Amino acid sequence: MTRKQRRLYFVVLGVLAVGAAAALVLTALRQDIVFFFSPSEIVEAKIPTEGRRIRLGGLVEEGSVAKEGATVKFRITDGAHVVPVVFSGLLPDLFREGQGVVTEGKMGKDGTFVAAEVLAKHDENYMPKEVAESLKKTGHWQGEQKK
Repeated sequence: MTRKQRRLYFVVLGVLAVGAAAALVLTALRQDIVFFFSPSEIVEAKIPTEGRRIRLGGLVEEGSVAKEGATVKFRITDGAHVVPVVFSGLLPDLFREGQGVVTEGKMGKDGTFVAAEVLAKHDENYMPKEVAESLKKTGHWQGEQKK
């Protein structure tokens, strides 16, 4: 083998090793990726959500919160569509009707979102980009009025 061939051999091996490492990292991360959706995207069935861990964000619908022991049922809306949510556990202090929330969990077969985690918005101006766009489309956005 000539010197040029040896160098080419090591370069090809290096590229293959880097490619294999990148493939392993991406495969491992794919399991941890959580997608964010608005109620409209879920109701209009633009995405397959059953069995996948996703984030659902919007506003807690007025008059929808019902507590049954440690279980809380409420509905999340973006002004156009509503998704029922069930959560077992302690809610954040900032959680209330009309408040922006982001929930993380899985869609049930009956169309109810089973939340494993509920995050209430922590600042007057905070709203996930996707939820803000959805609220603007339906005319329920009030973010610019508070400034």
